[in-house]
This record gives sequence, C-alpha cells and structure tokens, in this order.
Amino acid sequence: MAEPETKREELRWPDGRHRCRWANPKNPLYVRYHDEEWGVPLHDDQKLFELLILENFQAGLSWECVLNKREAFRRAFEGFDPARVSTYGEDKLESLRSDAGLIRNRLKLRAAVTNARAFCAIQREWGSFDRYLWHWTDGRILRETGLVSSPLSDAISADLKRRGMKFVGTVIVYSYLQAAGLLQSHERDCEWAHASNAK
Repeated sequence: MAEPETKREELRWPDGRHRCRWANPKNPLYVRYHDEEWGVPLHDDQKLFELLILENFQAGLSWECVLNKREAFRRAFEGFDPARVSTYGEDKLESLRSDAGLIRNRLKLRAAVTNARAFCAIQREWGSFDRYLWHWTDGRILRETGLVSSPLSDAISADLKRRGMKFVGTVIVYSYLQAAGLLQSHERDCEWAHASNAK
C-alpha cells in the first residue's frame, strides 16, 4: 500500500483506534489486513510468493480490489505453491482466464507463471526466497513513510527484472516491501507505527 502521507480529514474508526488513513473503515476485511498483516515481517516462502503475485495483480488497480478477491486467488492458484504454479501450461491459464472470481488480465496471469519460475530459481540459488529478499536490508526492518519508491525498491526491481520477472516495477516492489514488513510504513499517528522496532 505505497501511498504518500497527505493531510486528509481525520477518519473516525468505530473502535476509536487510530489507523493509517489508507485503510477503508467500511471494509472489515481491509481493516483486518491493516491490523494483522500489513507490515508484519514475513519469512515464509509460500506467503512471500502469494504476496508477490497479488502485488503483481494490483498493478493499475487498488489493493482493496485484490484483497477482496484473495480467497478466489488462493483457490485458483492451489494455495500459491510456487513449484506448482511454475508448471502451469496453456490449458491451466485458459481455465484461470474463465474464472470470474479473479482479475482475468491475460498478461498478469501469464506473468504469475513466469514469476513462479523465477521465484523457484531464486530459491535454488539462495536456499530460500526469504534469504534472498531480506539480504537487501541485512535482515533489518527499515522505517520509511510518505514514499512510493526508493533506491532500495529500484535495486530490487532491477534485479527481479534481470531474473525474468514481470510486473515488478519499483512502485510495485516498494509496496511489496511494505506489506512484507521489510519497510515499516505505518503513518506516524497510527497505533501500529509504535508496535515495531524498525530503525
């Protein structure tokens, strides 16, 4: 959710707590995502793969739109096992294109398979995707707010593209780093900003 901090009217949350202004208080799914998932450090490869593919599908859309379809994506992509997704052929892609629960963009669906193959290659090279991803920050959580890209996301984006991944521009990668917890980007007046040891 790489959005710059802006001066917006204070949102009123039914429970009286203070959250990032990008979370939609009218969507309980989105509020739970903000409270329980966004920015929590991820180290599980399958969850990192799921998040990466969902971020790819977000390109040009809102994260809320993708989040609302996440369960349909989990079913269609068989739990986001990167090894399985890497084997998908044209028949499987055609069935995904006919699934009304998904974002049925042909290029993004094909990119999910391409990216699964690159993801698996990174796992073989590094031992895990987790080890590859977190080496970019030396295992540290960095504190950044108000940005949509950075030299870090530029570098990771360039490396992922070099490895053959698609839909991994610097803005998408920055959003991925925020969601996966490498960047702690909760707004400063959000209660969750103070629950991290980010530097």
